[in-house]
Order: sequence, then C-alpha cells, then structure tokens
Amino acid sequence: MEKIKIDKKASQSLDKYLEYRRIVGDEDGGTLFTQAQYEQYKKRVVPQRMNNRLYVSFGVPGEGLECKLVGPETQCFCSHRYKQHRTDFEVLSSGAPLALPCQVKGCRCTAYQYVALSGSQPARCRCKHKAEDHSEAGRHFCNMCASCSGFQSPYTCGCGQPSYAHHTLVETRQQRLAEGKPVGRDVPYKAMGGLTGFSSLADGYLRLDITMTITILLYIYFFGNNC
Repeated sequence: MEKIKIDKKASQSLDKYLEYRRIVGDEDGGTLFTQAQYEQYKKRVVPQRMNNRLYVSFGVPGEGLECKLVGPETQCFCSHRYKQHRTDFEVLSSGAPLALPCQVKGCRCTAYQYVALSGSQPARCRCKHKAEDHSEAGRHFCNMCASCSGFQSPYTCGCGQPSYAHHTLVETRQQRLAEGKPVGRDVPYKAMGGLTGFSSLADGYLRLDITMTITILLYIYFFGNNC
C-alpha cells in the first residue's frame, strides 16, 4: 500500500479544515465560509452550544441505563444523521420535551428518534419490514403492509429489553447534572449529543463492564497486597 506523506503546513491546514467541519457541519450549504463569515458564525453559535447543549440517549425509562449515546453521525429513524437535525437553540424551553426536527429538505421527520441496529442494519419491525419501509413521520406506519400499527421492533438490546421498550431521550445539561449523569467538557462542536468521552462510543452494558473492570484493577493495584 502506498503511503501518502504531507508536510507540516499541509497537516496544519487539514487540522483546521477538520475543526471547521466539526463546528460548521453542513450549514455552509456546501460552500466554505470566508474567514469573516466563519468568525461571525462562531460568534453566534458557539455560546449557544456551550450554554444550551442537548444530550441525546436511547434507553429504557426508569432503568437508569443509557443503552446508546447519540453522536453527530448516529442515524435517525428517518435515515438522516443526528447532525442533520436541529440541535442549536438560543433558548431552551422549560417543561415540554424538545423536538429535534430533521433539516434535510423534503424530510417529514419532526423529531430525532434513534432506531436500534441489528449488526450494521436498523432492526426490523414486528411486521418484518425494515425501518426504511415505514413513514418517517408520526407513529411510523408501514408503507408495505396494512397490518402494521406503527414501527415496533422486538429486537433484544444488550440490556435484555426489547427495542420497543426503549425511548429516545433529550436532556439539558442541568437535567443530567441533577441526576448525576456525566456531561463532559464544554465544546464548540456541532451535534455532540450524548458523547462525553471515548467510553460513550460503547453500548451501555459494555460501559458498565468497562467501569467495573477499571474499578477492580484499581482495587487490586491499591489493596491487592493486603488481600
């Protein structure tokens, strides 16, 4: 395999471009902002993201386990990514659940909704049809059969519960802090969702295993000689 080498200047330019993409996403309409536009954009949206970040997860209500933490590239039921939904808010409404509608032209999705994966593909509904065979709006009725009362997947999550028992939850920083959940560092990047660290990329039950493993190793390190 041929190796590609770039000099220091090119490497710095690449880093700046990747930083730009993490902050702007697709909001430039495919045409890079000028430096002045970029600075104005950051001045407007970065404070919003620092103060009004939203944390999105997928889990069973009341169980206290976040089975999936949603990130920028995590797919919605509508087949578009989380970063393609509205995630920036000047003011967060108190009380009513926040809806994060899809911003892709022509998509009827009114709120981001995670759909469980079976391997690399979205899990199928009880009616045996794929998520893409269902409407992205409302209760997600099937477009392929008349017997489906709305998308419900019996696929069993790693937590042991069926997918249909899970819900997509959107929380504010204050709500998570009140429940003792991690919030991570304040970052200017677009659509970070529930990602607060490297362990956020793992499914919920695996994160529990990681935590337990680290705890055991620390216990052995500090107290092992006295056991």
